[in-house]
Amino acid sequence: MSAFNYVATDARGKEVRGVVEADTQALAINQVREMKFFPLRVTEQKVRAKARPGKKGGAMQMQIKIPFLTDRVSAKQLTPFTRQLSTLIDAGLPLVRSLGVLRNQMKPGALRDILGTVAQDVEGGSTFSEALAKHPKVFSKLFINMVRAGEVGGVLDTVLQRLAEFAEKNAALRRKIKGAMVYPVVVVFVIMAVLAVIFRFVIPTFTQMFSEMEKELPGATTLLIDISEFLKTKEALLIPVVIMAVAILFKAIKKTRKGGYAIDKVKTKLPVIGQLVQKMVVARFSRTLGTLIASGVPILQALAITKETAGNEVVARAVANVHDSIREGESIAGPLEQSGAFPPLVSNMIDVGEETGNLDQMLMKVADTYDDEVDVAVAGLTSILEPVLIIFMGLIVGFIVIALFIPLIGMAMHIA
Repeated sequence: MSAFNYVATDARGKEVRGVVEADTQALAINQVREMKFFPLRVTEQKVRAKARPGKKGGAMQMQIKIPFLTDRVSAKQLTPFTRQLSTLIDAGLPLVRSLGVLRNQMKPGALRDILGTVAQDVEGGSTFSEALAKHPKVFSKLFINMVRAGEVGGVLDTVLQRLAEFAEKNAALRRKIKGAMVYPVVVVFVIMAVLAVIFRFVIPTFTQMFSEMEKELPGATTLLIDISEFLKTKEALLIPVVIMAVAILFKAIKKTRKGGYAIDKVKTKLPVIGQLVQKMVVARFSRTLGTLIASGVPILQALAITKETAGNEVVARAVANVHDSIREGESIAGPLEQSGAFPPLVSNMIDVGEETGNLDQMLMKVADTYDDEVDVAVAGLTSILEPVLIIFMGLIVGFIVIALFIPLIGMAMHIA
């Protein structure tokens, strides 16, 4: 049982404060109401981590809450919650009751605590979107604005269903990309492990053997020996440090406006990978904008949200130009085509959607089309990477073997 601080008003409107004990926040609120008070705020008291006797041998256990671990809410938690909330609201349950039902089903964690606060805010008179907006690290602007549009249009259950589908589609796309990267990562790791064994154990053995030879070694053999000797020195430790420094510098440059734009521009121009990046970005843009428009979010607001969630500075800049053009009375398709960030198919389908009044449906079709193309591109990229990595590994190992055995072959021919 936990202690809850409450702030409430009595029948005369006078503010009163106190503490009640209850198992949950909802029960604490009920207790306050039973005292003929109107609860304004009911919050659980924060208790410092303390030791308590264990089950065996009187051992002491410490309960410690680590903020950066316990406050995280993953998409795997948020997506099913969104779908279940949609189902409960569609079944006719009030919002606060629905939040309470889902909260009670959850294991202790950040999302459970946040839902308790959200339910309390809604019960206190806030709208659902206003309550969600107090937790920007968990609920994105896309989520909050779609919920707000659902509240205004009276279709909150439908909007939540669309949000769940949107999250599932994005998660599926990420899984496909990560799955495609497993094989290349494994092969690269194997290559590095093989090279580490060769340079650590094999080459030193040959180096000792070659030192007894008076004959001059070939350039390839000398290069391998020099690399092996360098890896034994303290200077070799600078290699991972330099790699980390370059990675940090790259991230720092990407966070800047000009740097991020330049990097994203280069990504789309890369052979093979550039096409995949562009298709992923187009699919995300189309699905985000289509979902927002279908949920009743005004077009200018939908474009502003899409810009912030684009994940690509080139597309974000193009969407910003579209936003400004629409504000001046132009259509979406024209500025998109002029930006050069989107394939002609996208601008043509959006143009048709604007003319027929089915822009949201057309955008979702574009998203589905490019999702399928991403699947094909990922499969094609994987099929190309497999032989390339195998050949690369074979060339490296072959070079090492040849470089090591050329002196031995020469020595054998000299003896013969």
